[in-house]
Amino acid sequence: MTEWCGWPVVDDATTWENAQQILTDAELSDGLPLVPPTRRRLEAMVAGVAARSDSHGMMPPLFGDITPDAVAYQCVIAGCVPAELPVVLAACKAILEPDFNLLGIATTTGTAAVALCVHGPIARKLGMNAGTNCLGPGNRANASIGRALQLCLRNIGGARAEIGDMATMGQPGKYTFCFAERNDGPFPTLTARRGLGADASAVTVMGISGTAEVLPGDGEGATPEAILSPIVEGMRAGIVMSSTHRKNERGEQVFLLPLEMAEKIVRHDGWDLLRVQRYMFDQGQLGGGGVARSADAIHPILTGGAGYKMTYLPVWGGGSETVTRVV
Repeated sequence: MTEWCGWPVVDDATTWENAQQILTDAELSDGLPLVPPTRRRLEAMVAGVAARSDSHGMMPPLFGDITPDAVAYQCVIAGCVPAELPVVLAACKAILEPDFNLLGIATTTGTAAVALCVHGPIARKLGMNAGTNCLGPGNRANASIGRALQLCLRNIGGARAEIGDMATMGQPGKYTFCFAERNDGPFPTLTARRGLGADASAVTVMGISGTAEVLPGDGEGATPEAILSPIVEGMRAGIVMSSTHRKNERGEQVFLLPLEMAEKIVRHDGWDLLRVQRYMFDQGQLGGGGVARSADAIHPILTGGAGYKMTYLPVWGGGSETVTRVV
């Protein structure tokens, strides 16, 4: 049997069952079936990639070397197609930013997971889901890209249970947590807000402790206040549950807003993104402490299908900043 970056390469003739056992024995499995990493699949994944063995950094917690070849191996076993390798590689580089605090996220006893949002033309080219059930099953690109990133954390970074990953409970998002941002909403995209262009191909990585469904205060949300106030209350609750209320500093907040809710908000005069952020920041200040360090540290991301259910993504209480990088 040959190797690729020190990991096993299986023959085309290897049975599915034997391939799964080989990968499990090599401690490469996340517990779900893996695509057998044949030489043909691996070479196809890196075809046309330059400097395949060049290092893009060392990934905590055990500081494995991030190279295109190493990331390509995880992409193959996760079920990615070659066009998805640049997205996963960009995400791997993004999580190495010091402010993201990957070492803390990877080793905490808490439920932190790395969530990935993909923006712009690359998301549409890959057929990613930014509509109905965008956080759930059914879309291969969302599932495989997110899984490849998690396998990089496990197999390159060494975040395996009781070795690097010390999570008491963990969470399902540590299998895969990946979605796309819509580009058809009334608010500027996250890439536009961060100076990368309104329709840039990019990724945003987030250290997230879970998800929480939030409903408007009056059912379908007749006013911006009715839509946004329950999210602020969710942020307050998240701060208490994560014990960050004991800290003087506040960080960022992220929530997912369906198109229907965003359009309801902007139907009211003067309600644009800046007013949304300012309202939520001011409401969060009531009673002391606050929910974010500033108004522009509150990040609504437009995604999802029809309906008025919103999703709050609490940023890990141990301390992490979201990072956006061009693909």
